[in-house]
Amino acid sequence: MTMISRVLGLIRDVVVAGYFGASGASDAFFVAFKIPNFLRRLFAEGAFAQAFVPVLSEYRTQRDLDAVRLLVAKTAGSLGSVLLVVTFLGSVGSPLLAMLFAPGFYMSGSPSYDLAAEMLRITFPYLMLISLTAFAGAILNSYQRFAVPAFTPVLLNLCLIGSAVYLSPLFDPPIMALAWGVLMAGAVQLIFQMPFLARLRLLPMPQSGWKDEGVRRILRLMLPALFGVSVAQINLLLDTVLASFLQTGSVSWLYYSDRLAELPLGVFGIAIATVILPSLSRKHAEKSGEQFAQMLDWAVRMVLLIGLPAALALILLAEPLLTTLFHYGQMSDRDVEMAAMSLRAYGVGLLAFMLIKVLAPGYFSRQDTKTPVKIAVKAMVANMVFNLMLIVPLAHAGLALATALSAFMNAGWLLHGLIKQGVFKWQSGWARWSMQLGLANLLMALFVLFLAPAASEWLVRDLWWRIEWMALLVGGAVAVYLVTLALTGVRIRHLRG
Repeated sequence: MTMISRVLGLIRDVVVAGYFGASGASDAFFVAFKIPNFLRRLFAEGAFAQAFVPVLSEYRTQRDLDAVRLLVAKTAGSLGSVLLVVTFLGSVGSPLLAMLFAPGFYMSGSPSYDLAAEMLRITFPYLMLISLTAFAGAILNSYQRFAVPAFTPVLLNLCLIGSAVYLSPLFDPPIMALAWGVLMAGAVQLIFQMPFLARLRLLPMPQSGWKDEGVRRILRLMLPALFGVSVAQINLLLDTVLASFLQTGSVSWLYYSDRLAELPLGVFGIAIATVILPSLSRKHAEKSGEQFAQMLDWAVRMVLLIGLPAALALILLAEPLLTTLFHYGQMSDRDVEMAAMSLRAYGVGLLAFMLIKVLAPGYFSRQDTKTPVKIAVKAMVANMVFNLMLIVPLAHAGLALATALSAFMNAGWLLHGLIKQGVFKWQSGWARWSMQLGLANLLMALFVLFLAPAASEWLVRDLWWRIEWMALLVGGAVAVYLVTLALTGVRIRHLRG
């Protein structure tokens, strides 16, 4: 389901690129969409989910259904009241937020500033709707109903595709249709999940719960995690702030390259993190330390299995991927060239982004939010230092590279902390696993380098030529990778957690 959602998200970005390209208008929309999306990850998918799921899992393990239902109702009431206030303030203060998060637009007097502020007023209520959707998804995930929350983003993508194709001719400027599409998608996604909660008898009637013991525990866990779990998103948002000072199109180039990096991250990294958090929380509640360590080790191995070849693909096939997907309509040759620079930089950091997603639950499942916060602060400082060092020589690509480098530092510190605490223990077979992965990735990279046509040729060829060659390169590379793993002794049973 996550794969379907992410692939459709890629189709959405292809449509948006074709209709709006990398222009001042698209820069404004990506700012207007990124701000509520960023806050949603803090309120819902990020800090809130990491704080809520362990407490909910503990209630499930140690208390009855009535206690669980009361926790859900009081949490819904508390979260909803906060979101209502934040949404109101954000909608009213949209010009200030646009100035804060895209100061380059404001200081240069760009039309993108006014457009971003206007669209932000429409998109900001999406924060409340999608945060409640993510709250519902966290409950479903805790009950091993993973498919419904994973499928829900498909509805966002369908709404945005429909808005670009059918509604944009009705608006002036046309890109305003995307802002209304975002708002529509928030409502549709929330309504979609309600019947599934009702089937679990957990559809909440929100209650005030500020004095409830469970809600207070969630808040105590959530407040430090607000910063810690979302450091990667904060870094990406800082990239947008700095990119607003660069030449027109920089925000869009970063967006399109980030979206390609998000495909393997979302399909595998976030999917594995979503699955292991409830399981790790239960194992911690049951005091199963050895099984806890085994699951973390398995998650790291799976990240390497997918993350290494995916990172190589983004680096080696940056222009071909961007050309095949986005080089139509308003997307120019130069846009592809510029986006490829930042895509390679994000590709360098992809493995670190994925490792953060699976290592952080090792802390949150044990209700330890302070340690990741300390690590996140250090990583964020490092990111800003790298930004200042790299933005002048590499422009927007320097911002992407800075994010990648700080992500490696973040992942390294998370892993070191888990090992030091005795929570993560290397299981047997790592030397053999490393050699198998190393050989498979080397042969795959050589296959791609030997066969791939020059980047300039991709720009002048038609759609079907691009699709045929991309299918050949990707299909062949996957075959080389899998055959090499099989010949070196990797079997399906070795990949089961």
